[in-house]
Amino acid sequence: MGVPKFYRWISERYPCLSQVLKEHQIPEFDNLYLDMNGIIHQCSHPNDDDVHFRISEDKIFANIFHYLEVLFRIIKPRKVFFMAVDGVAPRAKMNQQRGRRFRSAKEAEEKIKKALEKGETLPTEARFDSNCITPGTEFMARLNEHLKYFVNMKISTDKSWQGITVYLSGHETPGEGEHKIMEFIRSEKAKPHHDPNTRHCLYGLDADLIMLGLTSHEAHFALLREEVRFGGKKAQRVCAPEETTFHLLHLSLMREYIDYEFSPVKDKISFEYDIERIIDDWILMGFLVGNDFIPHLPHLHINHDALPLLYRTYMAILPELGGYINENGHLNLERFEKYLTRLSDFDREHFSEVFVDLKWFESKVGNKYLNEAAGIAAEEARKNKQKKQKAQENSISLAALEKNEGEVTPKTTLEDEPEDDDLFETEFRQYKRTYYMTKMGVEVVSDAFLADQAECYVQAIQWILHYYYHGVQSWSWYYPYHYAPYLSDIHNISELKIKFELGKPFMPFEQLLAVLPAASKDLLPKCYQHLMTSQDSPIIEYYPPDFKTDLNGKQQEWEAVVLIPFIDEKRLLQAMESCNKGLKEEEKRRNTHSACLMYWYDKDAEFQYLSPWPEKFPAIEKCHTRYKTIPLDAWHVEITHNKITKINKNALYFCGFPTLKHIKHKFYLKKSGVQVFQQSSHGENMMLEIIVDENSKDQVVENVASSILGKRVFVNWPHLEEARVVAVSDGETKFYLEEPHGTQKLYMGNAVPPTKVAYVGDKEQSMWVKEVQGISEQYQRRKGIIIHETSVVVYAQLLTGNRYQLNQNGEVYLEKQWSKQVLPFVYQTVVKDIKAFDSRFSSIKTLGDLFPPGSTAFMLGSPYYGCMGEVQDSHDVISEGRIRVVFNIPCEPQLDTLIQNQHKYSVKYNPAYILASRLGVSGYLVSRFTGSIFIGRGSKKNPHGDHKANVGLNLKFNKKNEEVPGYTKKVGNEWMYSSAVEQLLAEYLERVPELFNYVAKNSQEDICYEDDIWPGEDENGAEKVQEIVAWLKAHPVSALSRSSCDLQILDAAIVEKIEEEIEKCKQRKSNKKVRVTVKPHLLYRPLEQQKGVVPDRDAEYRLFDRVVNVRENFSVPVGLRGTVIGIKGATRETDVLFEVLFDEEFLGGLTIRCSPARGYRLPSSALINLSHGSRSEMGNQKLMAIVKPQPAVNNYNSYASDVSSVCSQKVHLGGLNHSPRSLFVPTQAQSKQDDEFCSIWQSLQSSGKSHHIQQNMHEKVCIHTLNRSLQILLLIMIISVKKVMLSECQHVPEWLILFLKKGTQMLKEILKIDGSDLQTRNEVKSQVNDVPAPATAYMNKHSPGGPQNTPVMETGGHPFTCAQPPLSTVSELSRICSLLGMSQPDFSFLKTPQTMTVCHIKLSNGLLVHGPQCHSEAEAKEKAALFALQRLGSIGVNFASPPPPPVFPNYQPLGVPVPPGSIPPVFAQPPANMMPPSSHMFGPVSWGTPVPKHYYPGSYPGNVSLAGTIPVGSHNQFIPLQVTKKRAASKKNFELKEFQSSPQAAPLKNEQPVSSDHIQQDSSSAPLKSPQAAQSTVSFQDNVATPSVPHNKSTPNTSSKRKPRKLAVNFGAPKSSE
Repeated sequence: MGVPKFYRWISERYPCLSQVLKEHQIPEFDNLYLDMNGIIHQCSHPNDDDVHFRISEDKIFANIFHYLEVLFRIIKPRKVFFMAVDGVAPRAKMNQQRGRRFRSAKEAEEKIKKALEKGETLPTEARFDSNCITPGTEFMARLNEHLKYFVNMKISTDKSWQGITVYLSGHETPGEGEHKIMEFIRSEKAKPHHDPNTRHCLYGLDADLIMLGLTSHEAHFALLREEVRFGGKKAQRVCAPEETTFHLLHLSLMREYIDYEFSPVKDKISFEYDIERIIDDWILMGFLVGNDFIPHLPHLHINHDALPLLYRTYMAILPELGGYINENGHLNLERFEKYLTRLSDFDREHFSEVFVDLKWFESKVGNKYLNEAAGIAAEEARKNKQKKQKAQENSISLAALEKNEGEVTPKTTLEDEPEDDDLFETEFRQYKRTYYMTKMGVEVVSDAFLADQAECYVQAIQWILHYYYHGVQSWSWYYPYHYAPYLSDIHNISELKIKFELGKPFMPFEQLLAVLPAASKDLLPKCYQHLMTSQDSPIIEYYPPDFKTDLNGKQQEWEAVVLIPFIDEKRLLQAMESCNKGLKEEEKRRNTHSACLMYWYDKDAEFQYLSPWPEKFPAIEKCHTRYKTIPLDAWHVEITHNKITKINKNALYFCGFPTLKHIKHKFYLKKSGVQVFQQSSHGENMMLEIIVDENSKDQVVENVASSILGKRVFVNWPHLEEARVVAVSDGETKFYLEEPHGTQKLYMGNAVPPTKVAYVGDKEQSMWVKEVQGISEQYQRRKGIIIHETSVVVYAQLLTGNRYQLNQNGEVYLEKQWSKQVLPFVYQTVVKDIKAFDSRFSSIKTLGDLFPPGSTAFMLGSPYYGCMGEVQDSHDVISEGRIRVVFNIPCEPQLDTLIQNQHKYSVKYNPAYILASRLGVSGYLVSRFTGSIFIGRGSKKNPHGDHKANVGLNLKFNKKNEEVPGYTKKVGNEWMYSSAVEQLLAEYLERVPELFNYVAKNSQEDICYEDDIWPGEDENGAEKVQEIVAWLKAHPVSALSRSSCDLQILDAAIVEKIEEEIEKCKQRKSNKKVRVTVKPHLLYRPLEQQKGVVPDRDAEYRLFDRVVNVRENFSVPVGLRGTVIGIKGATRETDVLFEVLFDEEFLGGLTIRCSPARGYRLPSSALINLSHGSRSEMGNQKLMAIVKPQPAVNNYNSYASDVSSVCSQKVHLGGLNHSPRSLFVPTQAQSKQDDEFCSIWQSLQSSGKSHHIQQNMHEKVCIHTLNRSLQILLLIMIISVKKVMLSECQHVPEWLILFLKKGTQMLKEILKIDGSDLQTRNEVKSQVNDVPAPATAYMNKHSPGGPQNTPVMETGGHPFTCAQPPLSTVSELSRICSLLGMSQPDFSFLKTPQTMTVCHIKLSNGLLVHGPQCHSEAEAKEKAALFALQRLGSIGVNFASPPPPPVFPNYQPLGVPVPPGSIPPVFAQPPANMMPPSSHMFGPVSWGTPVPKHYYPGSYPGNVSLAGTIPVGSHNQFIPLQVTKKRAASKKNFELKEFQSSPQAAPLKNEQPVSSDHIQQDSSSAPLKSPQAAQSTVSFQDNVATPSVPHNKSTPNTSSKRKPRKLAVNFGAPKSSE
């Protein structure tokens, strides 16, 4: 365990120490060492609080194998992999092991007793006794055999294990795991050819590994450990290593932080300041607060700021010492004594605080407070005082300590000073005497006793130093007391002679008897068991059934001293001797020491390795492993030879090993509440403040751009990551690279990058400010770094890995690959011009090396996209740059019908008020009971203790942003609940209605109390609470897994259907093989050097996509196919994870809403998306799935965090947007009375379509008619004639319209054009679009009929489905621009923080259009073009489709220059899930209707519904401020009715065609279905917009200081009632 609480304290004091490990940022390591015991414990008993937990031994072994694989795969050591299991420990450690094992046996017993008292029934199998993880037990012997098997198997089958040396130091090799590792490191360092730049990684959970790593004085040393969560309840440890967050703690940074900590002393010492020596003394000081071998000094507790006190004292005394205290593991006693003497002032200061209270206590009690009660009271008084004093104590500065050097105790100037002083000293001695008498049980505290205490303590410190620096110097020595002496009693030590006898380690069975309690006797051989239990046993007193523990000033139970007698070695061995003859042969074999094993790969060796457990693990048929044993003392280094490696200070920067050197900064200690763990730290933090030279040319954006644009830099100081700069901005000007799509070139040397300059608009400027604020807050809050004013932001793409490329000469080279996502970094934290050590040496030089015969490759071209193949002998085609491959083409399941019908299987979610109305309770109760509810003991007025029981259902977690799939779902900021929750609440309500009643009445109380809920005399509240808790625990809902709310998932029922489809597909068994010769750039070969590279960068991922795993040596077998069932968004592209349901089970598979061992979470770098391949082949016309509707009322962050292509999919898709969670119902077939021409027009335009048409669209109709093209031509002619006539003629005869209508209908029947035949429709449409576009606007304008004949739809259709884009909207837009006499559109792209692309289009008429977020630039361009066509349509070219949702729903789009006469509409996000299905909304507009418009702003806060007739195509536009004001002013008292009766709008002055501007507001004529909607009808009476607008004053340019826009809506108007 090392030093308790030390890890947390050190991480908070030095905030940059730890970094979360991300797969693509792991530095290269040469050696990986594992302290195995942490892994064994974690895989065998992950949660000791759960008394029902049972696990089989084979499962434990499989878990351990899997954990080892994952750790190996994360770090990928280049040279050495060392696994060390704890062997027999030195005697000094056994006392602590003994205490721990006694305590764990007692705790387990108590937990079982409690569970049985509660009436719980426990499983019949025996629980796993964690005490069996001790050398010499049968379990450890079996584990050792399995570990040997595992190493042989991995070396024989896994390529990444074949180039390295593997060491296995098992439980039979004496010594603690981490110390066996240090012994190996010391022996390596002593070799003459040792490389000082070796990079070490040590895995383990103990805090003393920090000390151990630092004793090595190696420059590149990092510790790997699981994330530790402090605060809150003890969370169950996750067993699956893939689900675990790992941290790397960098000792390279630790060394620099220690240097900063002690830098004040640099100028004050007469000898040389040497950081290596300072580190040695720092390690020594760490031992004084207690560790595994000695107790802590009295009152020195880490959480009471003991360490800063030790450091301050050290800096005060060091100038007087003339040298350092710890000389490479040897204690300089004279200097150590001076240090302790100065430190003992603390004892006196501390006592003086208690002194006053003691005198008062004595006057009350009499007798010299020898009784313990007084001691305890004094201790408590001291604790309270200490809290008050703590603040002052922290502020003791170095100067204060120096001033104080001359005086030992604070003196008063009173006359009775000597008497008072004597009294103080007498009392102080008496106080210490009491401590020794009560704690150590001595009767007389003599000088000899104190001298012995001092000698023992100093000897202990020296033994520990040897142990850490030179290995075990005595196996038999131990510290013989449970408590340490007072500092002021450790004196006269400078003359001590400290000698140790080496002795021998215990044998395994001797250690078992020495450390195990009687409860674990079954772990011993039978012949020894009676020694622990029989009353006649000579050593029975060493196994007390009950024992006391003493917190001794600590707070946690596990820190308490376990008061059990120390074992007498001689008596133990004597007692065992008589029993030894009862040992069986197998037991004798177990009771031995054996050497460490060294393994390596040898391809010439081949033999069968038998499995240690044939039923569970297969034998290794072809084993290619050799091994040798290494003698026990082979690594022993003589103390004299243990020298420090001199480090080359000016060496290269090793990527991934952070250092604070590269940026100028100052440092100081300050309480800044830096949040390293879940809450703010309480102590001081070492703050780093970057020094920015304000006047430097470096801060000018032009200079920055010329120096780094297009080049590689390192960002995110101090944890540097390589990145390529693509833009530089100071918030006003932006310099960016102008590159063709997909290029990511580095411009080395004098190459000039193609640069463009742009001036930043207001919106981007505010984004810039927000980015800077976010970055500086993150730096200060998490890293303790103050970055000051930022003048330049650098936009860069992070390095994701390397990829093999082919140059013109046919040679293969590694090229750096950069992320598609562009992220902002502040310039002062960017490091340029450093030489980094480049380890990308590669043995692959030619195509033949890259694709040797027999290697695996994946196809990235069409056809066979994503198929796995084996490379064949290609020597005859390789000269032409081709590779011959045989691909496997497996059968793929058909998921299309399932995607269409997914709503049948999805869980339906409802808001709380719907559940509440069904259950007859309030929505508040639904919300409260699905979270957590705490019930305390007693009553509110008279509570009993702090114990609180949680009786909530725990189905939603707001703080952690987590939901329980199948039960709860967060949409925007609102929680939705499934019917399963309703059933659960109904059952709960039936069981305890009184609890619901009480909570409803006392809604303002956070905690309820038992006696308040059940006040009756005969009611037992405590029992009721126990019943509820037991019921909840037994209910399956308590075991459900949670998932992040940002996760898009498919529900378990759909996953089950996918599994069924896959089973059907397996039965078809049609695996065919094809042999092809392929160009190498279309092949992907999974290779180590390419870590983090995405195989196909253009691939987009959606739910239901079929994928294949392309990673080798991974839990998931390479080439295994699966289906995406969840997408977990992240702010960084590389951190996005996909939940995949694989087609087969595999070892290490997870259970993610699917059959056991078939799920896994993978990044895009591990997958090729097969569905993306088929989408590309089919020109993106394939059906796509949307599962999670995007809420409209939403904040920017949660919208953006949904990384998957929700936004882009919505544009693709009409029919399926009717999601299981949406409140909309698909529309039924249109009624016969509808104007038929309208529906034909709609089917030709493919927009404004109803669900019915959309859903038929997927049924493929194949008609082969000979004169088909002629028929299409005829149809087009008729439509064109109609278009021209309607645009040219004022009055068209009715017979002509009828004739054209009949002709159209006839041709439609011949051609069988209906909603389903997409191809024909596109054929027709693409040709219809050739008619001059402005004509369409007149069709809408000069058509008969008025607002009254708008048809009413039967059910409210989905109003926001967007048009299926034609094959190229970009060319269509260009064509229309040229038709309108405008110049060609200007396209530009912007990356969002979520790796999405947004396209901006600028038209020459001043119109600026923002497209939606998309995954690729091509898609973004298409969609933005579609938006532009629609915008043009709403101005003067009317396309009958509704505007799409905006990119960022809560931000108004930028104001654009308004050209005279045009009114650009601004799109606002429609409230998606918030509308009731009502009969009067969004019907298809009949052909002749003038299109009425409502002007309303976008997202309404809350559930606001819109009322009134709002036609498709115009429902969400409003008019810029300047227009609104003028309209309102010109006709303030204009009558609405008059306006409605006018048949058409007067055209605007400058004759530019504009879609008509009628407003219809008659909420009473369209009865509302939902009462909610009625209340929230928006009134427009005051600001009615009139159609005649003088445009002479509209501003052609928007100024940069823009006023906020007022919306043309009067929210204050009276609400109309139903």
